[in-house]
This record gives sequence, structure tokens and C-alpha cells, in this order.
Amino acid sequence: MAKEGVLEVSEGLAIPRAELEVRASRAGGAGGQHVNTSSTRIELLWNVLRTTALDDERKTLVAARLVTRIDREGWLRVVSSTRRSQQQNREAAEARLVELVRGALVVRKRRRPTKPTRASREERIRDKRKRSETKRMRRGDAE
Repeated sequence: MAKEGVLEVSEGLAIPRAELEVRASRAGGAGGQHVNTSSTRIELLWNVLRTTALDDERKTLVAARLVTRIDREGWLRVVSSTRRSQQQNREAAEARLVELVRGALVVRKRRRPTKPTRASREERIRDKRKRSETKRMRRGDAE
């Protein structure tokens, strides 16, 4: 986030601030008269599908991973209202956006399916036999 015109996501990836839409509104909840008169809540919107920061492959990846947070038009919405000033909430919302995008772009390792070891299979069978024996002994017709 060092550069003024862009939001630094990672090495070689930055979101132009011109693509971000910022809305300010009054934060809800308790907090006295300051909350009732100040528009400190920040809503940060970024269109994942129309951005120039990501290539088509990355757009698809981000859209798939953040599908629950993106609306039909492709807008990713991040809200911050925990801080006292508009500037602090904007910085918090930008940081959260960066973390979301960074997390969505992480290439996850493919899971290698493993087989149970011989010892674990034998232990499972041994436990089943023991449990069966316990239940058999509880019955009235124990042999």
C-alpha cells in the first residue's frame, strides 16, 4: 500500500485505486452523539469481473473462491465501521480487501489420498471385536 494510485496486493499485483468505489455512511449501534452525526462507516466496492488488475485466469479464480461475497454484477463489497474516523475505516477496508484477494489467489496443494496403515486396520478390527464382546456380555444370553 506504499504507492498512492494503487493498492498493493502482492509482488506484481496491484489494484488501481481508480477501480475502487468508496461510500461513506453513518455507522450503526451505540456510541453517543459522535456516531449519530458522523459518516464514518466505509463501504468499499471493487468489480472483480471488470478489473484490469487481474488476467482472465486470476479473475476466474478470485470469482470462484469469493463467490459468496460477490454479487451478480461482479462487485466485491467490504465494509468497515469499527474505527472512529472515515480514514481509519477506509484503511481497514482496504487492508481487508487485500487479504481477501491475496487469500483467494493462493494456490492450494492437491491432497494426496492415503491408505490406512496395516497397524491402524488391525487396531480397528481389534476395537470392533472388543466392543462386540462387551455388547454380547450385556445380553442375558451370554455364552
